[in-house]
Amino acid sequence: MLETRQLGNCGLSVSRLCLGTMNFGEPGRGHQGDWTLTIDEARPIFEKALELGLFYFDCADVYGLGACERVVGQLLRELAPRDQYVISTKISAAMGPNPNQGGLSRKHVMEGVDACLQRLGLDYVDQIIIHRHPHGRPGLPRPPIEETMEALHDVVKAGKALYLGASSMFAWQFCQLQMTAERHGWTRFVSMQNHYNLIYREEEREMNPYCASTGVALTPWSPLARGILTGAYKGSFDAGSTARSQGMDRKRTEGLYRGEMDFKIAERVVEVAEKLGHTPAQIAIAWLLSKPEVTAPVVGVSKISQLEQLVAATKITLEEEDIRYLEELYRPVENLLSIGTS
Repeated sequence: MLETRQLGNCGLSVSRLCLGTMNFGEPGRGHQGDWTLTIDEARPIFEKALELGLFYFDCADVYGLGACERVVGQLLRELAPRDQYVISTKISAAMGPNPNQGGLSRKHVMEGVDACLQRLGLDYVDQIIIHRHPHGRPGLPRPPIEETMEALHDVVKAGKALYLGASSMFAWQFCQLQMTAERHGWTRFVSMQNHYNLIYREEEREMNPYCASTGVALTPWSPLARGILTGAYKGSFDAGSTARSQGMDRKRTEGLYRGEMDFKIAERVVEVAEKLGHTPAQIAIAWLLSKPEVTAPVVGVSKISQLEQLVAATKITLEEEDIRYLEELYRPVENLLSIGTS
């Protein structure tokens, strides 16, 4: 069974892993449609997750353009009482062509949250996460951060979300949001869902230490680097071996991972895995969990066997020698936020 952790400095407890749900919904719908599982394919994965003590689930409105939330909401309502799971969803990505159908204006925060709840079939979510900074979506309105923070506070006070989280922005931007909330007596963020794994470690410079020092939980996305750290690409982007790595997602993966050492680091993950008798995915997760500031990586799976392996990874303790070996090839890369692709 998975252990639990408090989510930062708030009272909410979560499982040591969070199940990312981007790949559940309606096949063919949304940017991940070519590797999406149907509700019937997803059901046994959700059943096994709950059985193993994984009760923390992460959605976003834009996943499958709403289809993900409908599937996840239906499954959770079917499989567990409301007080036995924690669910987060995210808003800000464009849900349609009108400029008010995305971003973090007061209008879209209020309408977007209501739409999320309707699709999920829930009265409230445990956490609303802003899916980038209020100014982090090119082409969408850039509201004053005070407008966004007050609207989010009102969502919490209305009981539609219990806590707030944020995702992928510069540390100075996150600090500015937190200080704005504190200055006005508004609700602060309790978690940061940032981009962090063995081949993208730029968050170690500022965001991770800031969150650790202020009691904000880290729930990193892409802990397996979209399959690179599992061996799905077998040394190059031309050698994808899964539906995801061979489909539309490959272009997104190439945009995120452009470091010269990426595949060499992935080879070391395989080496350590073979030495210790584990899978590469397990080693990549064990490395993340060796960082005390990391609360619950957001993992994605398409098979029960993958889920079982990742749950088992939470019991692996890496020796310092292995951690050094995994880390020593890393070279700084351009922060993806500076070129708008994270």
